[in-house]
Amino acid sequence: MEDDEVLISHDVVSLFTNIPVADSLKVIRERLDRDKSWSHKTLLDVDDVMELLKFILTTKYFCFLGQICRQKFGTAMGSPVSPLVANLFMEYLEQKLLDTAPMELKPGLWKRYVDDIFEVVKKSSVEGLIEFLNNLDDSGSIKFTYEMESEGKLPFWTC
Repeated sequence: MEDDEVLISHDVVSLFTNIPVADSLKVIRERLDRDKSWSHKTLLDVDDVMELLKFILTTKYFCFLGQICRQKFGTAMGSPVSPLVANLFMEYLEQKLLDTAPMELKPGLWKRYVDDIFEVVKKSSVEGLIEFLNNLDDSGSIKFTYEMESEGKLPFWTC
């Protein structure tokens, strides 16, 4: 790492409940349409999978204080589909960043696990990168927080 670079950790605020479902369905549809081996994996066609996925992602109920409530936005916490959908949408945003960010904002290193991101960037580009990241999602629901290194270390949870 060079003297003008800094380690940064990013995280998405409440990822699952902020995933834009309609946009995620578009991203997933595009991925499935590009996958030419789809017919070798299942007897379902892409339209069937998308119909089932839309039903799962738009029919979210939970019980709160004895009352049945409907979740209106995002993916459901605890749903087995939510991590997959969130990861695919984050992959889409990641690729959008790498394809469209001005050269001075592009990280020298970018490693992501779902919504936890480790990167090396120029010190002078930190604020610009944060602003760019927080405008990647057209719905405006995906917002990134960040922490900068302190004494060459990033704060992570330890047990």
